[in-house]
Amino acid sequence: MNIKQELQRQLGQIPHIRLNDVEVDPASVRAIMINEVVPADPAQDFYGESGGEYLSTTIPLFRQSGLEVQSIQDILGMGVYITNAVKTPKTAYAIGKERIDESLPWLAAELALFPNVQVIMLCGDVAKKIVNMIVRKSTGKNVIPSGATYKLRASTYCHGSIRVIPSYIVTGGNLLIEKSKVRMITEDIATMAGIIRR
Repeated sequence: MNIKQELQRQLGQIPHIRLNDVEVDPASVRAIMINEVVPADPAQDFYGESGGEYLSTTIPLFRQSGLEVQSIQDILGMGVYITNAVKTPKTAYAIGKERIDESLPWLAAELALFPNVQVIMLCGDVAKKIVNMIVRKSTGKNVIPSGATYKLRASTYCHGSIRVIPSYIVTGGNLLIEKSKVRMITEDIATMAGIIRR
């Protein structure tokens, strides 16, 4: 299935909404990582150029987690699909509520494509917020409580049978020098990988 084509078939074509133009077998996906926002240049996204900006930090994080991946196809081959919560690029430092609201139905439809997901890793506060909004529509409550991510990581959260892991953004030029965040992210990736290998 081409993710972009399927979502456009369901929700229509909106030119400024950025979707992953990638072929994926939905049944093979066991984990989803949700990053914050699409980059300004689509070539720098996870499924853009092989040396794109987003992969330049994400692949080293996987490797530091003990997972020998070289490309996004290797990550997909593990059963891990990566996407962005907000489907339009940032225009300011903070992401406004209107952008989150606009992206919410697209992310909800995207998540619904994968019937065998065992774990969702929320990479940053925006991912946590939008997934809480999606879950709240069906359950009436948040899956992840409010609070600092480093504290939340000490507890286990589930949405039905799906483990939901609060973590940090896996992209950005400063990420790889933030040693404590790198350590926590790599621990969370290792936890995610352990769950889907069971």
